[in-house]
Amino acid sequence: MASSTMTSSQYPRPPRPNLAFRELRAQRSPAEFAAAVRRAAREIGERVSCDARYVGRVEAGEIRCPNYAYERVFLHMFPGRTLTDLGFAPRSSVRGRGARTTEVAPPVCVSTPVHAAGETRGAYEPYDTQDPYETYDNEESDVLRRAFITGGGATAAAASLGPVGLAHEAAAAGRPVRHVRRVGASDVDALDEAVRRIRLLDDRHGADGLYRRAATPLRAAYALLDAGATRQTTADRLHSGAGELAISVGWLAHDSGRYDDARSHYAEALATARMTGDAALESHAFCNTAFLARDAGRPREALRAAQAAQRVGRPLGSARLMSLLALREAGGWAGLADRTGCEQALVRAQALYERGPSDADPEWMSFYGEAELEGLEAQCWSTLGDWPRAARHAHRAAEFQDPHFSRNIALYTAELADDLARGGRPDEAAAAGMRVLDLLGQVQSSRIQSMLAGTARVLLPHRRASGVSTFLERHASVPRSA
Repeated sequence: MASSTMTSSQYPRPPRPNLAFRELRAQRSPAEFAAAVRRAAREIGERVSCDARYVGRVEAGEIRCPNYAYERVFLHMFPGRTLTDLGFAPRSSVRGRGARTTEVAPPVCVSTPVHAAGETRGAYEPYDTQDPYETYDNEESDVLRRAFITGGGATAAAASLGPVGLAHEAAAAGRPVRHVRRVGASDVDALDEAVRRIRLLDDRHGADGLYRRAATPLRAAYALLDAGATRQTTADRLHSGAGELAISVGWLAHDSGRYDDARSHYAEALATARMTGDAALESHAFCNTAFLARDAGRPREALRAAQAAQRVGRPLGSARLMSLLALREAGGWAGLADRTGCEQALVRAQALYERGPSDADPEWMSFYGEAELEGLEAQCWSTLGDWPRAARHAHRAAEFQDPHFSRNIALYTAELADDLARGGRPDEAAAAGMRVLDLLGQVQSSRIQSMLAGTARVLLPHRRASGVSTFLERHASVPRSA
């Protein structure tokens, strides 16, 4: 329990603006600079979720020292400079370590954390000092501590979604969590980071194996909502973060074929959005609901959800968001076999996309680029039975996709294989199918496996064609997800 004799020096000191970093941004907008950071990361094989908000936090001094991934990217962008030259504090001055465990715990804490045997707690650190590929040790908020650690491969990634610092056993059993303190900004920051890490793991490994473990931090997030926050701004961020986490967990359920679970999570996010009047969260929830309805064979529901998302999202001012929502609408029209409605929505989606990115684009849309645009259009043409056209767009999608998005490459290539098979090109379909099989060691997605199984059935009558028998034999030997 925290001592009542805490001195002022033990509380987090107010941030000091990072003027050096601001000068490096020069005339670029925060969103433009964030895009440059992401490009630089790709150049050296890193994956960071940099956006305008992150750049703003750095410039405001809220991030005193970047995590190791960002450090490598920044030093690549500005060769010859040190972190100190970039306006950051030395890592040794901000990292809490076991040697400092005699310090008193901070007053802002959700609950007494559950520690492993022999584990000690480090000093309070509200800044971004943690490597996204390291274990959460001593520095993260107690709320989602040790929740998301990446590993090498899908199985390790699933195992890395460990317990949270909240009294999760009580939350899981439906019992009230006792001695819960009010939620602070650092807790909400940890919640936001949990959302980012789920998306990162999904991008790399797919949903299977991640979904059940991701439900634990989601329960913790809603326990935070019950605990409440001391400030309205923190409460608003908390509701938004919990809603985004519900959508992320819903997507894991969706992609792993658990449609009823996904529908429930999306509905939870939608209810949270409407309670707080959060238009951005509401449009996101409707967007995913539309996608789920399309995959579940409910095209009219998909259409109506996509149109509702556009009504809610239009005032947000993001052309890219409206482009994606138009694609969701196109999917609904395709499911209803309305080629004219589908084509009109696709034209609108393309025109909106060409307006380019803006500061109004939601952070969750970082996946939406030219590859996704092509991939979703391929799905529309496939639904309408125009296999050659679908194959062209699926090929472009796989070609344009950033290599770090292993799951999406597998998805687009599976779409390509199916379109080629149904379009009467079995040898090319088998070659594409083999490329998907090569990725299944690191990607676990029931959705992709289901698509590939459909392709295999279409190719059965062509088993004598070049490469087809090899594909069919290898596909038959691949273990299916549970």
